[in-house]
Amino acid sequence: MENVLNYKITENLKREIETCGKTKTEIANAIGVSKSTVSQYLSGRSLPTLATLSRLCNFIDCSADDILEIKLK
Repeated sequence: MENVLNYKITENLKREIETCGKTKTEIANAIGVSKSTVSQYLSGRSLPTLATLSRLCNFIDCSADDILEIKLK
């Protein structure tokens, strides 16, 4: 179950990052991580902490709800 969730988060991150028009370097500099860390997020080798996810979402102008697939009832 955890692997499925990690896969979904990774795929959602990839989609949002690819459509935002920013480079990995720009994103890394803005959120305070290395370019290789952003690459790890995109490959699924690691996931951002909630604090980093918040900075990332603010920078690329997307909702963490969409990345985490949080649905309100």
